[in-house]
This record gives sequence, structure tokens and C-alpha cells, in this order.
Amino acid sequence: MVPLSFREISERLKKTDLPEIDLVIGIGSGGIVPAGFVAFHLNAELQVITLNYRDEQNNPRYDEPRILQKPEWQLEGKRILLVDDVSVSGKTINTALELLKGFNVKTMAMKGKADYVLFPEIKDCVKWPWKP
Repeated sequence: MVPLSFREISERLKKTDLPEIDLVIGIGSGGIVPAGFVAFHLNAELQVITLNYRDEQNNPRYDEPRILQKPEWQLEGKRILLVDDVSVSGKTINTALELLKGFNVKTMAMKGKADYVLFPEIKDCVKWPWKP
């Protein structure tokens, strides 16, 4: 397991060339803290979409990710960055992208697959500083 600190994540974020963003949407629950970091860094609004696919041991809980709370946002004309902690299969991000179809959305993950990946070199599990 690769330990990462808040400082390491913050330093990597500062070095990442991100587009102009109006709204950061964090995928809850794992993407809430990373999205908060990113929204603060970009001085952007923060919202959360609550999806669930995996349990606490990282095993799939359902056949497909489930939307636990359907958001009611005004997204017209906003440049959106959808953030999750990890995107390995892409199922959770893709489920969220379906809800955001037709809007200007880019994706970001701390590790895995997305338009922007902070730690593309990390292939192992990560000990995130916000998880006990």
C-alpha cells in the first residue's frame, strides 16, 4: 500500500495543468475530500453526487454503481470537473457522466483512469490521508 500525505497531494495538484472550471463535483463518498481539495485549489464551487458501488473492503456491492441521492443542480453554461479518488474500471465515473450528459464535463481521479490523473504512476492501493 502506498501512503500519500495531504502535502504530497497538494503539491501534485499545484503542478497539474487544469482547465478553467466553474464547478467541481465530487463523487461521494471517496471523492468528496479530493473534490474539496480541487475546488479550493481552483477557487470553484463544490457539489457532491452520492454514488455507491464498492463496500469498505473495495469489493463490488452491486452489479452497477447506484445513485443514492439524485442531485438537482443548475449546470447550464458551467465548466465542470467531476472528481473521484480512484477510477479503475471507470464504472462510477461513467455512471455520473450519464447524469451529466450534454454538459461541459472533464473527469479527474487521484489514481486510475480519467481525463486528469494526479498519480498515474501509482498502480497499488493507496493509504489516503483522509481514511483511517
